[in-house]
Amino acid sequence: MRVDLFSIGNFTIHTYGLMITIGIILAVVIATKRAERLELNGEEVINLAIICVVFGFLGAKILFVLENFRAFLEHPLSVLGSSGFVVYGGIVIGIVCVYIYCRAIKKISFFRYTDLLFPSVAFAQGFGRIGCFFAGCCYGKETDVWWGVVFPENCFAPAGVALIPTQLISAAGDFLICIILLFFTKKVEKVGDVSALYLLLYGIGRFSVEFLRQNEQGGIGMFTTAQIFSLVFMAVSVLLFIRNRKSRNSENYRQEVYSIWL
Repeated sequence: MRVDLFSIGNFTIHTYGLMITIGIILAVVIATKRAERLELNGEEVINLAIICVVFGFLGAKILFVLENFRAFLEHPLSVLGSSGFVVYGGIVIGIVCVYIYCRAIKKISFFRYTDLLFPSVAFAQGFGRIGCFFAGCCYGKETDVWWGVVFPENCFAPAGVALIPTQLISAAGDFLICIILLFFTKKVEKVGDVSALYLLLYGIGRFSVEFLRQNEQGGIGMFTTAQIFSLVFMAVSVLLFIRNRKSRNSENYRQEVYSIWL
């Protein structure tokens, strides 16, 4: 694991940031390519990607501050300047901002574009978790299994002890979600079904991985903050599926167009 990939003078390339950047670029390329074949506006995909990235990072930082509010009150600049982010904050704020952009500003279908984007979102998240692995953040509990990972001194994870590589488990889960969503796209009938499936699969995956992570974040009772968000995501997913089946106003996809997934 290498936190810093290389340095040129005072300029350092951090592996974590590089993985996130690569994931975002590839995700946008994939989404733009699919937009053309699904008869959606490729320029809007770029606009939505920018919104997701900017407000996603902002939301992730806001939730991190809220989780560490006491420390923020004591040392605000230290908390704001840290590398800490909470993914669920980014997802929620990103979705809200995309909704406002689609419905209030551009008057375009929110769910058609989220159905297009969520496979790419899962893909980018997979690269982000690989970045977490290199940085040593979001690490798992101590373990004696053969596939436990020992991190070096310069990582965020405790050094010298074998830990469950929850970052790689999460990355594999995110890439699997991406693949499932792409194949599900070929079978989808209702607009919004792909988005609902993303919320369900991501919620289940994150809820499960939390049991393996060494968490110091807050929560309610036996559940961490991430698990509470996961339960909300799963509930919203179920409601979306029910709404799509019962609502007479639910949009149907033109199957001959939407069957093209790449």
